Amino acid sequence: MFTERRREGTASVARTQDMTAGSPVRLILIFALPILAGNLLQQLYSLIDSLIIGQLLGVTALTAVSASGWLDWAVLSIPMGLAQGYSIHAAQCYGGKQLDELKRTVGQGYLISAAATVLLEAASQVLLHPVLTWMNSPAETLRLTEQYLRIIYAGLPVVMYLNVFSGFLHALGNSRTPLLALACSSAVNIGLDWWFVGSLGMGTNGGAYATVLAQTVSAVICLRAVVRIPELRPARADYRPDVRMIRKLTRLGFPIAFQNLIISAGGLVLQGIVNAFGFIFMAGYNAAARLQGLVEIAGSSLGNAVGTYTGQNIGAENMDRVRLGLRKSAWIGLGLALAVGGIVAGFGRPILSLFIRAEADVAEQVLAVGVDFLRIMAAGLPMLYLLFVYRSTLQGMGDTVIPMVSGFVELALRIGTALLLPLLLREWGVYLAEISAWIGAGCFLMAGCYRRLRLLSRKGAGHPDAAG
Repeated sequence: MFTERRREGTASVARTQDMTAGSPVRLILIFALPILAGNLLQQLYSLIDSLIIGQLLGVTALTAVSASGWLDWAVLSIPMGLAQGYSIHAAQCYGGKQLDELKRTVGQGYLISAAATVLLEAASQVLLHPVLTWMNSPAETLRLTEQYLRIIYAGLPVVMYLNVFSGFLHALGNSRTPLLALACSSAVNIGLDWWFVGSLGMGTNGGAYATVLAQTVSAVICLRAVVRIPELRPARADYRPDVRMIRKLTRLGFPIAFQNLIISAGGLVLQGIVNAFGFIFMAGYNAAARLQGLVEIAGSSLGNAVGTYTGQNIGAENMDRVRLGLRKSAWIGLGLALAVGGIVAGFGRPILSLFIRAEADVAEQVLAVGVDFLRIMAAGLPMLYLLFVYRSTLQGMGDTVIPMVSGFVELALRIGTALLLPLLLREWGVYLAEISAWIGAGCFLMAGCYRRLRLLSRKGAGHPDAAG
C-alpha cells in the first residue's frame, strides 16, 4: 500500500515516501510530478533569463550565453553525477531499512563532495579560456561567454551541496522539498535578472550572478529539510573517513559523473562544429538548444522517479516490482514523448521568436535554423525518453557502469555524425547528430538493462552483486 511518513512531527517538507508497496504507476507518477514541476520551473527561469538577455541585450549577448551551455553542463553535471551515486545507495539502504548504513552514506557523501569541489573549481577556472578558444568561439561572443562562465563556476560549492541535499531527499521519496526550493529560487532568479540586467545594466554578468544567488536560496531550503529527517542526520562518527564506504560511493557516483562528462565532451565538439558554420547558424542552433532542456524535462523527471523506485525495491529485494515498474514507465515515457513532440513541432516557431531580437532579415535566418533543429529534436523524443527510463532503472539497480559506457556510445555517434553527415547534408547533418546519439545510447541501455535484470533474478536482489 501507499505509505507516507512524517518524522518526529516535523513539517510537511520533511516527508518521506516508501515505494516498496502499492501501485507502481501511482507511486512513480506521484513522485515524478513534483520533480517535473520543479524541472519546469528551473527551465522556465532559464528561458526567462534568455528572454531578458535576448530582448534587452540583443542576439550577440544571447548567443554568448547560449554557447556556454555545454561547458556549463560539463562542469556542473559532475556534482549532479556524484550526488546521484550517493542517492542510489541511500535509496537502497532506506528500502532495506538499513538506517545506520544510510547515515554513514550521508556523512561520507559530504566528505567526498568537499574534496571534489576543490578540485573541480581549480580545474574549471584554469581550463576555461583554452577550451573556449579550442571550440572556435567567435570573437563577438568569446569574452562575454568567458566572463559569464567564470561567475557560474564560482558558485560550484553551492551547486555541489544543492545536488547532494536534493539527492538524499529524493532517495527517501521526498520530491516536494526540491520543488519548493526550485519555486523559491526561480522567483529570486527572475527578480534578480530584471534588476541586475535591466535596472543596473550589468549585462550578461548580471544573469550569472542572479543564477548563483538563486541556487544558494535553493540549497538552504533543501538543507533545512535534510536536517529535519532523523535518518539523514549523521552522527559525529559517520564523518570519519571510511574507506569501505568511500569506495562504494565513488564506485556508484564517479561513473555517473564521468558519463555526464563524456556526454558533455561530445556536446563541446558538436558546439565547435556548429560555431564553424558561422554566426547565423550558431545563433539559431543555440537558441533552439536553449529549449532542449524544456523539451526533455518530462522524460528526465520520469527517469528520476523510476531510479528512486528501483533503488528502494532493490533494497527490499523485490525484483517483480522492479520489472513491473520498468514496463509501466516505458509506456508512460512513450506517451509523454509523443505529446511533447507534437507541441514542439506545432508551436516551436512562435516560441523561438520570443528570444530573437535583431534586424528582420537576420532574425528570419536565425529563426529558420532554430525551427529546423526543433523539428528534428521532436522526432527523436520517443527514444530519448526511453533512454531516461532505462538508464535510471540501471542506476537504481546499482549498475552505473553500463550507463557510463552508454556515454561513450553517445560521444562516438554524436561526433561521428556531426563530422561525416555535414559533408553530405550540410546543416542537416548537424541536426541529426543529436538524435543519432540518443538512438544508439538508448538501444545499448535497453540491452544492458534486461541483461542486468536477468542477472539479478538468478542471483537474488539480496546478493552482494545486486548493489555493485
